[in-house]
Amino acid sequence: QVQLVESGGGLVQAGGSLRLSCAASRSIFSINNMGWYRQAPGKQRESVATITNDDTTTYAASVKGRFTISRDNAKNTVYLQMNSLKPEDTAVYYCNAHTFVFRTGWVDYWGQGTQVTVSS
Repeated sequence: QVQLVESGGGLVQAGGSLRLSCAASRSIFSINNMGWYRQAPGKQRESVATITNDDTTTYAASVKGRFTISRDNAKNTVYLQMNSLKPEDTAVYYCNAHTFVFRTGWVDYWGQGTQVTVSS
C-alpha cells in the first residue's frame, strides 16, 4: 500500500506557473505508473500526465507543451510543472499510483487532491 500527499496548488493568474508535488509514503521505484489527473466541477476526472518507471511520459493534448511530469525516486516524489496556465486548467488535481500487486492484480492509489484555480 502507498499513501500519496499532494501539495503546491493555489490561485494563479492566467499565463502563470505552478508546480505540484506528490509525496509517496514509500519508495516509488517499483511503481509501474505515476500520474496526475484532474477533475473540474461538473466534469469527469481526466488524465493529465503519466510517467512510467522507465520515465516514459504521456500528456493530454490540452496540456502538451505546457505541463511537464517528472519523478524523483530518491525523494519518492512526482512533480507536475504547469506553465502558461489557462482558466480551463482550473480543477482539483489528484496524484495517482498505478501498480501491480502480487496476488491482487493492478491497483490504483489516489491522493486527496489539491485545488488549482486560474483566474482570467
